[in-house]
Amino acid sequence: MAKVAMITGGAQGIGAEIARHLSKDGFDIAIADLPGQKDTAASVIKEVEGAGQKATFVALDVTDQAAFTNAVDQVSNELGGFDVMVNNAGIAKVDKVEEIKQADLELSFKINVFGVLYGIQAAAKKFKQLGVAGKIINASSIAGMRAFPVWATYSATKAAVISLTQSSANELAHDHITVNAYAPGVVGTTGMWDEIDAKMADINGKPLGQNKADFVDTIPLGRTVEPNDIANMVSFLASEKADFITGQAYAVDGGGLL
Repeated sequence: MAKVAMITGGAQGIGAEIARHLSKDGFDIAIADLPGQKDTAASVIKEVEGAGQKATFVALDVTDQAAFTNAVDQVSNELGGFDVMVNNAGIAKVDKVEEIKQADLELSFKINVFGVLYGIQAAAKKFKQLGVAGKIINASSIAGMRAFPVWATYSATKAAVISLTQSSANELAHDHITVNAYAPGVVGTTGMWDEIDAKMADINGKPLGQNKADFVDTIPLGRTVEPNDIANMVSFLASEKADFITGQAYAVDGGGLL
């Protein structure tokens, strides 16, 4: 019987790429995302099924603790098991410290931190119920490892994810449940860079595009991150090769933190 992986925020972007990779690794896939993402998720589900695996969509707002537990129950019942939780859903708010808005701060923590914690809780409960040595994989960021200008809110949430990962790994090890995190650098195919560049230009006066170019120049491997890079790391952490790894956060950044 195939193992089952649930991916939050899996309808597009990094989450969709993780779904593709894990399906090729032999996992049946549950894509958990907001109800409005169901049509977008349909194409990913088709790709998963094309790889010979089962797939389902589950509507989920990760900020709803009870809904998270229900979603995991639904996935376990529909796909016949539960083995890996990928807490991938996240939001990136970029602003100067003096201009951070309460609403943005609260939303960022609800999605990036509360949503990860609720995912850890729901997965751990299900793993114990099924007697499974499950794996929980959380989305952090290099911004959670090093402070960057205009990333204060995002950095704080992603640092919290690393702390949650370490604490949960310690608590859940007794039940042979591993908890790890991936920490991407800036992904070149998302719109986040445009916002960062504009905010940085406002601070340091550089022309638009220059801050991005300067950042890429600091990356030893010479480019920004692609979703495939992140999905490769998740594929490893979800595999038996990572059975003796827990409580770790892996930078996927081309050496940018060196």
